[in-house]
Amino acid sequence: MVTMRAEGKCRGLVHKIVERRWAVLYVRVLREESRSGSWTFYGGAVRRPGHVPFSVVPNANEDNASALSQVQHHAVSELLRVAPVADDLARRFQEAGFSLALVGGSVRDALLDRLGNDLDFTTDARPEDVLKIVRPWADAVWEVGIAFGTVGAQKDARVGDADRSFQIEVTTYRSEAYDRTSRKPEVSYGDSIEEDLVRRDFTVNAMAVALPEKVFIDPHGGREDLARRVLRTPGTPEESFSDDPLRMMRAARFAAQLDFEVAPEVVTAMTDMAGRIEIVSAERVRDELNKLILSPHPRKGLTLLVETGLADHVLPELPALRLERDEHHRHKDVYEHTLIVLEQAIELEQDGPDLVLRLAALLHDIGKPRTRRFEEDGRVSFHHHEVVGAKMTKKRMTALKYSNELVKDVSRLVELHLRFHGYGTGEWTDSAVRRYVRDGGPLLDRLHKLTRSDCTTRNKRRATALSRAYDGLEERIAQLQEQEELDSIRPDLDGNQIMEILGVGPGPAIGQAYKFLLELRLENGPMEREAAVAALKEWWAEQG
Repeated sequence: MVTMRAEGKCRGLVHKIVERRWAVLYVRVLREESRSGSWTFYGGAVRRPGHVPFSVVPNANEDNASALSQVQHHAVSELLRVAPVADDLARRFQEAGFSLALVGGSVRDALLDRLGNDLDFTTDARPEDVLKIVRPWADAVWEVGIAFGTVGAQKDARVGDADRSFQIEVTTYRSEAYDRTSRKPEVSYGDSIEEDLVRRDFTVNAMAVALPEKVFIDPHGGREDLARRVLRTPGTPEESFSDDPLRMMRAARFAAQLDFEVAPEVVTAMTDMAGRIEIVSAERVRDELNKLILSPHPRKGLTLLVETGLADHVLPELPALRLERDEHHRHKDVYEHTLIVLEQAIELEQDGPDLVLRLAALLHDIGKPRTRRFEEDGRVSFHHHEVVGAKMTKKRMTALKYSNELVKDVSRLVELHLRFHGYGTGEWTDSAVRRYVRDGGPLLDRLHKLTRSDCTTRNKRRATALSRAYDGLEERIAQLQEQEELDSIRPDLDGNQIMEILGVGPGPAIGQAYKFLLELRLENGPMEREAAVAALKEWWAEQG
């Protein structure tokens, strides 16, 4: 046993240990001595009374040893930060005769130095006992997931010099599996943390820190896999994916979020079992897809979905693009073009990940397979693919249970993404620019980004020309916006004024008159009231 009064000493000791050829994967770490405030680290391969047996694996890689040292250091810092809340809750469970451990993604994120205010715990207490313990302690409690053994809570606490609001989930030890005809998991409770950890999706999520003792529990080598940046399953991947097929999508999502590689045996199982994803509800598939798309490296996850065949079941429009050449013959296929457009759209984001923009970039060309034509001069054309693609986007997103608003926004961007290409070198009239702004509406800023992202030509001269042309369009939009308030284009007369001038009450005629005046406004810009009244009366006379 070695006592360390500084994290630097802890890191140095761990570094020495993991530099050995055989690296300890079960370690007891971070025991806080309540009086001295120091930390105790247990290492070695000797079985002690009540001590978890160690697993040992070869480790001759010096870089990997350094990585393990670094993640251990991160864990110390992160667990120290949340210790006041976590330890307080753990003592309450202990006093009630139960165990509590920080688990899963919370431990993984602590090791990665990215632990936030969302804390996941596991316990041997049943949900009704968890409620009894948590209710007097938490600032808010919810039971949305109690059927699956999860109690949610919010705890506001002072940590250091800052006030924090922690979102907490406490889940009873459990195991869950799908039968082959049901979309819902069958949940059964367990009695040991080892049983709980083995049912988790990946080894990097199958680690725990028992509290308040701070005993690190890693029965499946998750810390080593974390250092190697690889995703493996605690048991066989076939058993894991059979239990919950959504884990196949989670593999792609974690690869995209963490920039990890997926172990070959896991990829093989994903490929062999891809059809099993059909049993999972559309809502769960959609949520995983969103997390993947909003991740820092979506290409990595999407590529895995396509290569394993999972995309054929959840987003078949994406792999279909591999068969198509784009009209400029600049890319291997439209699929590669699409991934580049997505990456370029991400580079243009200003306020964090934008799901609407990313979905539009991903789906903007899905209409091409259905509109492909081989021209006499040898070119391939995709006329009106934006219109067809918008309809396909609406259908796919509706099937995935996206909200009506999101479906509307993404399909509208897909429909409009080619509109700029009629602009040329600035031939549009002011009327055409107004209509572009009107059609873009609140999506105009995203339309700018999508249109710019859609330029993936390798011809630098052409790319520069397109960029300058769009710069020119945006400048014209800005000028007209300053002059005419383009963001809120409306007729020069409102509905009440139209009824007063025409001497008629509400009805279809007023709507037609309003539409006429709006078209007039788009065509000519703002009009004086007298001119608008004269034009309205002239139109009304023509209606007979």
